[in-house]
Amino acid sequence: MENYFKMNLTKAQIDGISNLGLAHMGDCVFEILCRAYLCAQGEKTVDRLHRDTISMVKATSQARFVDKLLPLLTEEETACYRRGKNAHVHAVPKSATPAEYAKATGLEALFGALYLSGQTDRINELFKAVMEG
Repeated sequence: MENYFKMNLTKAQIDGISNLGLAHMGDCVFEILCRAYLCAQGEKTVDRLHRDTISMVKATSQARFVDKLLPLLTEEETACYRRGKNAHVHAVPKSATPAEYAKATGLEALFGALYLSGQTDRINELFKAVMEG
């Protein structure tokens, strides 16, 4: 039986997933990290948690996160980020520029690929480095 909390896909399997498929996975990975980070900060109302989460996961915030993250990436991780960044999206939210949205999609693709390959410790390391740095 597959353990969907601890994935371990091969590079070939991950390469077979579309750029936007990886971003789809990474979107929820990034959001759960943000939610956990906010909960760990202490007592907040559900409304405050929700608003803070939305603020952290929007494309403009993710683009700023990427700017801090890029120097920490390995060559392979950078290639995965670029793969997502170069994905052809059909719509960009009004709150973000196309460049910001591309960065956000790259971040999500990277986190999706790392999650699917079982590299949760690396995801946590990168997230902490940016949030605590």
